[in-house]
Amino acid sequence: MEFNMEWYRVFYWTAKLGSLTRAAEKLHITQPAVSHTLKQLESGLGGQLFFRTARGVTLTAEGEVLLRHIEQAFRAIDSGEKKIAEMHNLEYGEINIGASDSLCKHYLLPYLESFHQQHPGIRVRVTNRTTPETIVLLKEGRIDFGIVNLPAADSSIEIRKSSPLQDCLVGGPAYAALARSPFELASLQDRPLILLEPGGSTRAYLDQYAASHHFRLAPEFELGSLDLLVQFAQRGFGLTFIVRDYVMEELADGRLIEIPLNPPLPERAIGIATLKGVPLSAASKSFLQRLP
Repeated sequence: MEFNMEWYRVFYWTAKLGSLTRAAEKLHITQPAVSHTLKQLESGLGGQLFFRTARGVTLTAEGEVLLRHIEQAFRAIDSGEKKIAEMHNLEYGEINIGASDSLCKHYLLPYLESFHQQHPGIRVRVTNRTTPETIVLLKEGRIDFGIVNLPAADSSIEIRKSSPLQDCLVGGPAYAALARSPFELASLQDRPLILLEPGGSTRAYLDQYAASHHFRLAPEFELGSLDLLVQFAQRGFGLTFIVRDYVMEELADGRLIEIPLNPPLPERAIGIATLKGVPLSAASKSFLQRLP
């Protein structure tokens, strides 16, 4: 039989109230409409559900069986509605975010901390991946949104530009003399260079920058994280590119030296990536509203 939720709602309240009249009042419909609906339900199920009496109605054995199952179904519906309300009120829910280690550490972490303090019932999962990998996860539906390094583009992805990023050339204290005057990009061929491994958006951005000035970056060391770049540079293994805001403490206390580069690196930005046409949960919307 084709499922009709309204039939079962009429049956439920008639059974609970023991009266067609009171069920009609509860449901804001007429008594004949209640009677007609019950006849349709009984006809569809192939059996009588109520005994009609002078005082109202009582359930048959078949009606008792049906009521037990309908009560379970209605409790499940009520529970689902409460869960949805809790999610809208940010009492319950889950956020799945994709972001690289560096973006999580230097960008996301303060916002995650304040959000968790205000909404401890929201479960947050962060999947650490490069920007290209984060976009793949987003397109596969495995994360709600991604925090990515720009430039990045995909026809199925909506990207909102967030905070700016300014990369700079740095080295350990042994390279302090290079900071006295602008350092020509072409002179990098005479110095050991430390870069991230190929495959991420930051490495692609740096390679494109160099290519636009007819130069090819040839690293002596290729590493898997920005933290390793900083550690290697501090220990004098060579020069590296890093986002200035990520190493302000190291620059301030002299563990790293910024070397003015000619031509300078263009500014880029952090992006917030969402899947076009896919609605976000209340929790995700609330969190994204916090981000610049």
